[in-house]
Amino acid sequence: MSLEPFGARLRRAMEDRGPLCVGIDPHASLLTQWGLSDDVAGLERFSMTVIEALADRVAVLKPQSAFFERFGSRGIAVLEKSVGVARAAGALVVMDAKRGDIGSTMAAYAETFLHKDAPLFSDALTVSPYLGYGSLKPAVELARESGAGLFVLALTSNPEGGEVQHAVRADGRNVGATMLGHLAAENAGETPLGSFGAVVGATLGDLSSYDLDINGPLLAPGIGAQGAAASDLAGVFGAAVRNVVPNVSRGVLRHGPGMIALRESADRFAEEIRAALASA
Repeated sequence: MSLEPFGARLRRAMEDRGPLCVGIDPHASLLTQWGLSDDVAGLERFSMTVIEALADRVAVLKPQSAFFERFGSRGIAVLEKSVGVARAAGALVVMDAKRGDIGSTMAAYAETFLHKDAPLFSDALTVSPYLGYGSLKPAVELARESGAGLFVLALTSNPEGGEVQHAVRADGRNVGATMLGHLAAENAGETPLGSFGAVVGATLGDLSSYDLDINGPLLAPGIGAQGAAASDLAGVFGAAVRNVVPNVSRGVLRHGPGMIALRESADRFAEEIRAALASA
């Protein structure tokens, strides 16, 4: 049986736990900072600590697949375990893999992360549309079938993104706006929230020239270490701020390996975000 649509599950999690996504980013320097070895044992200890500390209290956990893949098959095994344990504890899992390809290859990526019986099945997947939005069709279709969601790169926080995302098409719209338009069409008529979201950086300043009302979630990296604050969200996202899922990684993870400190940091960010949204 398919799950309830991701958008509905995400809206409920955001209301119950607050709209916070915490990344699981076990890069080498952070493992060292935690006093862990840069190997599979350190990887597993890091991931399980974050999950034990946070999976019962934050809405979303977002493992970055690359930091697991670098250890080969044993790292993927840790990723598989992490996804299962986090979901069992009640967190929604967004797999940050940024996959993008065409035809049967895109279908295989979708099967890997979005098929309900796949070992790495996640509640949502980040994807890249820069082989053309239509190239994502296999992932869109399988996500609908399984009750999962997608987060499509639209207006990312890295400065290099502008050379693609701000490029102007023949119709006068830029590429980022075009992606937002596609997502609005995917989410049309869905309640309480569509399952097809966009990645939109919280560091981008005033985005009032874009229609961010896509009736879907907006995954917003940039809070914390990248310089954006919860108080910036309303100014960046305007009326769409209610659908924003701010992502914090280093801002929380740097407080490890102590679980109490991790929890306190996540709770602090969640409360700041709640307060900012309440005053928006």
